Amino acid sequence: MFQHILVPLDGSARAERALAVAARLARANHGTVTLLRVVPVPIDYAAYMVPSATYIQEMIDTDLTQATSYLDQVAQSPILKDIPVEKQALFGSAADAILSMAQSSGGDLIVVCSHGYTGLTRWALGSVAEKIAHHAQMPVLILREGGPIPASPHLDGSQPFCALVPLDGSTLAKAAIEPAAELIAALAAPAKAKLHFVRVVASPSAHTKGVEREEREQRLQRAKTFLKTTVQHIREGLVAPVVKQLGLTTSWSVAADTDVAGAIIRAAENGENIEGAGVFGTCDLIAIATHGRGGLQRWTLGSITERVLHATKLPVLIVRPTKVAPDRIHSTHGATVV
Repeated sequence: MFQHILVPLDGSARAERALAVAARLARANHGTVTLLRVVPVPIDYAAYMVPSATYIQEMIDTDLTQATSYLDQVAQSPILKDIPVEKQALFGSAADAILSMAQSSGGDLIVVCSHGYTGLTRWALGSVAEKIAHHAQMPVLILREGGPIPASPHLDGSQPFCALVPLDGSTLAKAAIEPAAELIAALAAPAKAKLHFVRVVASPSAHTKGVEREEREQRLQRAKTFLKTTVQHIREGLVAPVVKQLGLTTSWSVAADTDVAGAIIRAAENGENIEGAGVFGTCDLIAIATHGRGGLQRWTLGSITERVLHATKLPVLIVRPTKVAPDRIHSTHGATVV
């Protein structure tokens, strides 16, 4: 349950879009919202000047005073009425200060709004939000600039609030299920909430030989069997029991595609259902597990998470598993890791 929610702010209206989501979660869970503003290293003096330590400290003190005043104003916003609010102005590198604060405060969730890019070929956000998502020990909900803000249930009630969770057969991917369930249930309350599970199987090219196409069909069938069984276990409370406890409904689908990230996004944004258990409609957010590492240690899951984050317009809940058994890291039955 998300009861201590950290909202990093930079003074922009874009960043403040996270307040509505944080407030809704805090109300649903009787929680607290912590507002954080980080004052960066002062650099607005001429390059030829050598500022004294006193001058730099005066600049920092002035910026911290302004940051504190800003947080005081935000805390009085009607959107946070009757919610316990804590405020913290810090000096330093934005991402490092946010991560340090999240760790020391025992936060349950970070909610941050980030600018977005289009196209699945863009690999580097280069933003504070991405660094937070890579290194935070707790879940991070990233809202997209210009994208939907899941701060209220659907007005007509015709469709439940829905989170899409990609699964690949690994314990790693399943780590996103319970946080996704808790998040979507709190955002939807008192309306209904739902989880949709998707698995992506590599699709052959037009020049693939017949034997390879047959193998692909076998992998597809195994993936459908796995997902059907997994979702049944979730419904029975044998896997991620919180889903059953919260009364969430579930659905699933299997997609065949060479572009795993694209298939996940299309399933979430368009309700695309290639193979599965009925039409499920569009989703309100994507919840996905990642390792948060880079370089030679990067798993396929990490790169897919990045590509989804860069390209989707939907909010993305990124969960970093705490423990992963070595023999369960990779997907089973030859399905694509997501």
